[in-house]
Amino acid sequence: MALKLVSRKLGSKFLPMLSSTSPLHSHATSFGFKHVREEEKSQMVGNVFSSVASNYDLMNDLMSGGLHRLWKDRLVSMLNPFPGMKHLDVAGGTGDVAFKILDGISSIKRRANQDPINDHLQEETQIHVCDINPNMLNVGRKRAIERGLGEDKSLIWVEGDAEALSFEDNTMDGYTIAFGIRNVTHIEKVLAEAYRVLKHGGRFLCLELSHVEVPVFKELYDYYSFSVIPAVGELVAGDRDSYQYLVESIRRFPPQEKFASMIADAGFQKVEYENLVGGVVAIHSGLKI
Repeated sequence: MALKLVSRKLGSKFLPMLSSTSPLHSHATSFGFKHVREEEKSQMVGNVFSSVASNYDLMNDLMSGGLHRLWKDRLVSMLNPFPGMKHLDVAGGTGDVAFKILDGISSIKRRANQDPINDHLQEETQIHVCDINPNMLNVGRKRAIERGLGEDKSLIWVEGDAEALSFEDNTMDGYTIAFGIRNVTHIEKVLAEAYRVLKHGGRFLCLELSHVEVPVFKELYDYYSFSVIPAVGELVAGDRDSYQYLVESIRRFPPQEKFASMIADAGFQKVEYENLVGGVVAIHSGLKI
């Protein structure tokens, strides 16, 4: 019901208002609450993720109480992966989403009484994990080896920029980005690139920390974000500043409905979003038709 309601709002309220001069893009020169030059932001974000790469998954578990795993499960279930698909997971360096997609495909094949290793469709399946940070990709490759996927030809690791992808037009069945789009310099460029590389009928899915509007819950969430998360980052990872940036970047990210309008502005149709845990995170989706 919530998704249908959002879809109607987009059709009647947002689409006529879309323009390239929208104030939605004013966040492009922010680094948390700081204003920085565009050319500085990518380097500063890169430094953050180089710093947190080795503790990234542990901190995700601690900060979310393990809920990030369920949120990613929901993301992958909405993707509806299938054997032989060509998929692009952006900002997915540690491999979490890619592994879940491969698990889903293997489960489908097992239910069909097929060998998930020897069936020829296994080679045709391509899950590209694209990340701009080599340290995050190294963590993902190591995790793949630990999971017995080190030689899996379905899993392809790519160092690349979400704003200027190296993939050809109309080549991907699906595109996911989890907890990454708020860190880019130009969200509209990332969305345009996602639209470009997707095939017609392909689905865009974005899982991102978002905005809580329920008053009492919002106050508790703000306290947890600004008082607890940076302290945990300092205690566990020895890095308070990176996690201070994390919580600030969430507040600078466009609210759910504004981000949905940006997705529609990029050309996607049937744009919807689903709030999880009262808006702590949201999953946005759109189709290239």
